[in-house]
Amino acid sequence: MSGVKKRNPGQTEFIQAVQEVAQDIYDFMEDKVQYHEAQILRRIAEPDRIVSFRVCWEDDNNNIRVQRGWRVQNGKGGANCNPKGISDAEVMRFCQSFMSELYRHIGPNTDVPAGDIGVGGREIGYMFGQYKRLTNRWEGVLTGKGQEYGGSQMRPEATGYGAVYFLQTMLKHQGMVVEGHTAVISGSGNVATHAAEKITQLGGKVLTLSDSGGFIHDPDGIYQEKIDFVKHLKTVKRGRISEYADEFKSATFHEGRPWGIAADLALPCATQNELNEDEAKSLVSNGVKGVSEGANMPTTLEGVKVFHDAKIMYGPGKAANAGGVAVSGLEMSQNSERISWNHERLGEMLTDLMEGIHEKCTEYGDQGGGYVDYVKGANIAGFKKVADAIVAQGVE
Repeated sequence: MSGVKKRNPGQTEFIQAVQEVAQDIYDFMEDKVQYHEAQILRRIAEPDRIVSFRVCWEDDNNNIRVQRGWRVQNGKGGANCNPKGISDAEVMRFCQSFMSELYRHIGPNTDVPAGDIGVGGREIGYMFGQYKRLTNRWEGVLTGKGQEYGGSQMRPEATGYGAVYFLQTMLKHQGMVVEGHTAVISGSGNVATHAAEKITQLGGKVLTLSDSGGFIHDPDGIYQEKIDFVKHLKTVKRGRISEYADEFKSATFHEGRPWGIAADLALPCATQNELNEDEAKSLVSNGVKGVSEGANMPTTLEGVKVFHDAKIMYGPGKAANAGGVAVSGLEMSQNSERISWNHERLGEMLTDLMEGIHEKCTEYGDQGGGYVDYVKGANIAGFKKVADAIVAQGVE
């Protein structure tokens, strides 16, 4: 870890991610000579490459804007552009400029990006159009595309639904169901709204949604009509979650995050490190039974320890948040084969995938006495798959 910190100064989230994995897998790999000889830990903590590039575009006032884009081929990518308050035409011009450089570094058999925070169907469409214009090729280089041009049914729902399917499987493992339970959810974007939708379909009651300005608490439950309102608010009007409380008088708006609201289930679906140690303690003291992450690393290391010590069912993002990536893989398969599966079939495949992930987590994370350390299970299962492939391929 000291070497990782020295090589990556200021990269606190990356260091956190490496530490969270390393502390779980060290005992597992201690007696496995092949992993030590191959320097697996050092190799997986070093990206294949990091590409940084200029993004130059023109705003609606004819001002030239110069920003920066990245692609890290070990994980994610992004840009230092704040999408709030810019017009649709400006978003298009930014995405086109961004792709004008990014296209050199990606491809259907090289690196296939997908949407995430601030990048939805609109942005994917603009980037895909520019990729096609530059290369004169139609291929599955991005996932999360619209169904009109190669996208998959179930992709918009996949991450949120997947987090709930994983939660449902954790509960089933303990002889429980979602029905009749209350849930607090953070976020109000694609993942959060679809997680709320699936919780509702399974008979649960969603109490909260949030955005960067605060959260709404609706004791009457955020049922389908209200979820549809939030979807329209966020995707069409580009509004703020506080407007929900203006529309539905049963709700109140609060600054901060929703983890002080008592509920049986919690699904952090917004961003990294949004659930800290004190908030985790609040959830535990309020009787939370299960936590399923619909975002990347939304709980701090200290918060994770609180859930672990309390033996709460806790599904980490690398497992519970895998639904979107899983259906992205299915979208790539459909693009390659020029076929399309229907919503029902994809729903069955997603359910099977999440249950398979749960099975791997229990294989390596079962601590006895009915408690499963899903973080440890997910880390070991994922590490073993990658490490064995690296060993098999030699020094590269």
